[in-house]
Amino acid sequence: MSQTNQVPKIGFVSLGCPKNLVDSERILTELRTEGYQVVPTYDDADLVIVNTCGFIDSAVQESLEAIGEALDENGKVIVTGCLGAKENQIREVHPKVLEITGPHSYEQVLSHIHHYVPKPSHNPFTSLVPEQGVKLTPRHYAYLKISEGCNHRCTFCIIPSMRGDLDSRPIGEVLNEAKRLVNAGVKELLVISQDTSAYGVDTKHQTGFWDGMPVKTSMVSLCEQLAKLGIWVRLHYVYPYPHVDEVIPLMAEGKILPYLDIPLQHASPKVLKLMKRPGSVERTLERVKRWREICPELTLRSTFIVGFPGETEEDFQMLLDFLTEARLDRVGCFKYSPVEGAKANELPDQVPEEVKEERYHRFMQLQQQISTERLQEKIGKVLPVIIDEVDEEGAIGRSMADAPEIDGAVYLNEQFDVEPGQIVRVLIEHADEYDLWGTIVEQ
Repeated sequence: MSQTNQVPKIGFVSLGCPKNLVDSERILTELRTEGYQVVPTYDDADLVIVNTCGFIDSAVQESLEAIGEALDENGKVIVTGCLGAKENQIREVHPKVLEITGPHSYEQVLSHIHHYVPKPSHNPFTSLVPEQGVKLTPRHYAYLKISEGCNHRCTFCIIPSMRGDLDSRPIGEVLNEAKRLVNAGVKELLVISQDTSAYGVDTKHQTGFWDGMPVKTSMVSLCEQLAKLGIWVRLHYVYPYPHVDEVIPLMAEGKILPYLDIPLQHASPKVLKLMKRPGSVERTLERVKRWREICPELTLRSTFIVGFPGETEEDFQMLLDFLTEARLDRVGCFKYSPVEGAKANELPDQVPEEVKEERYHRFMQLQQQISTERLQEKIGKVLPVIIDEVDEEGAIGRSMADAPEIDGAVYLNEQFDVEPGQIVRVLIEHADEYDLWGTIVEQ
């Protein structure tokens, strides 16, 4: 048998959010280092890993279907990720799964792989793995996960039961990873966690070290250091603590991107209290106004839930009024659906499905109008745009106001002399409710 044929092969399926993607990257990096070959099809694999999502019912269903497909096509399957925290639920549907682990159980996953498909008896294959590790994103951007878990107990959410309480990574370790990514050609870092603004709370913001200098373990200090790397830095999953105000001047000074992903969830104090979320809408509007005064270019993204138990028409109207006044740039909306294990399931006054659907459409109709107006304001302006891809019609990129996957795009039709990761200046000529069109101007 040839040496090539002896290389053990692993199939891999990664589902869910960017935080799960980072977990997948870590496992894949270790597998490559140990000499395993990662293959794109089930039939070539000696074993398949499915990294699952279990946040909402549709994600659970997608994960269960992916496990079933892997079992049908291959037969040897190890399950990890958020849904893995509910082993019994998986076993009921798929009793033939070999092993099940919860999220961020890297060592356990690798141990199971070694048991079923022994690793090659060679020295580590470090030459096969780039210094920044295996990445599942395009070369020019990467997710930087700074912590695991969450200390909040929002009644609609089960993440703490799956991923545990807040566990912040050492700031020196985070910054070293960021530096490696930049050295490898990354032009944009997307800072993620379950609760980015809580970074360091669990360590009492202890002082760490990077490049021989003391650095406080906090979101603000992290942003100050990342700003020195000379790339785009984008903040996601920022819970609206008071100290979030401190990063706005960094955005105004151009040190990090003027972009804040801040999940507000609702605007009715009553509903927010039922959700166990902060409830002062007036204060939120005041802060939004102040942030925009400090940083006029600020893009605000948020997510909301409609049809939460106890939400009346009056509560919903408060949410619409908030949208009208806040004029957020990018907004996602979810119809509330019960999640197994969530406290909200026990709340009275569940909202009928047809009412949820009707409110969802009213919400999206209003926000689409606001988004359209916000984008129309960009016509005639010259914006920095990072190129994501070039196809047969031209280049496609994103402005500072657009995160990958979840926001809009900037289309540069019939412009081919650019490459992914390049940042160009674009004159915006047209807009719809989500996207922009423009032409590259002299650099």
